[in-house]
Amino acid sequence: MKSVSLTAYPRTNSRRTGLKKVRGNNRVPAVIYGQHNPPQSLELNLKDLERLILHSVTENLLIDLSVEGDPKPKRLALVQDVQHHPLRGTMLHIDLHEVIETEKVTLVVPVETVGEPAGVKTGGGVLEHVLFKIKVRALPKDLPEVLQVDVSAMEVGQTIHVSDLKLDPGVEVLADPKIVVLSVAGSRTAAQEEAEAAAGGVATQPEMIKEKKETAKGGKK
Repeated sequence: MKSVSLTAYPRTNSRRTGLKKVRGNNRVPAVIYGQHNPPQSLELNLKDLERLILHSVTENLLIDLSVEGDPKPKRLALVQDVQHHPLRGTMLHIDLHEVIETEKVTLVVPVETVGEPAGVKTGGGVLEHVLFKIKVRALPKDLPEVLQVDVSAMEVGQTIHVSDLKLDPGVEVLADPKIVVLSVAGSRTAAQEEAEAAAGGVATQPEMIKEKKETAKGGKK
C-alpha cells in the first residue's frame, strides 16, 4: 500500500463543545494511538481528507503523518475507522493506528471481482459473491487496498475458496481456507422450481366437518 502525506494539528479540547468548534472550522477530530506511544488527540483538515479519500479505492489509507509542533518529522499511521454523519455522510471522527514499517499489522480489506464469468456470459449462470471483506496481515507497505479476483474463467458450478486467492508475497490471509469467496450457480428453470415445490409435499385438503342439526323437537335432521 502506497503511503500518502497528511498534516495534523494537536487538539486540546475533547469536550462536545470543543469538537463542535473543530468541525465548524472545517476540520475533523481524530485520535492516533499505537503500542509505542500514548494516544494523542488531533484535528485534520477536512478538504485534505476528502481529497485523499476521493482518489483512493477505499478508506484504507496508509498515511505519512506530520503533526504540527511534534519533534518527530513523520509518523506512519493506518486509517482504522471513519465515523460518518448518518444523514449527511460527512466525516465526524477518524481513528488512526500508528504503525512501524518493520512490524506486521492486520487490516480488513474489501474483495472485488474483475471481469465477467464465462458461466454467466454464455452459460446462463449467476455469480454469487459470498465473502465481501477479508482480514489480511502484512507489513504496512505490503498491505493491499483491495483484493481483486479475476472471475473471467469461471464456469457454472465452479467455486473460488479463500485458499484459491492469489496474494502478493508477504501478505497472509487470516481466514479459514475452506470458506467460499465466489461461485457461479446455474439459473433455475421453471420446471426445476415446480419439481422443488412438488418435492416439498402435496397440500392436504381441509377436513370438512359435518354438523348434525337437531330439529326443534330434538330429532336428527
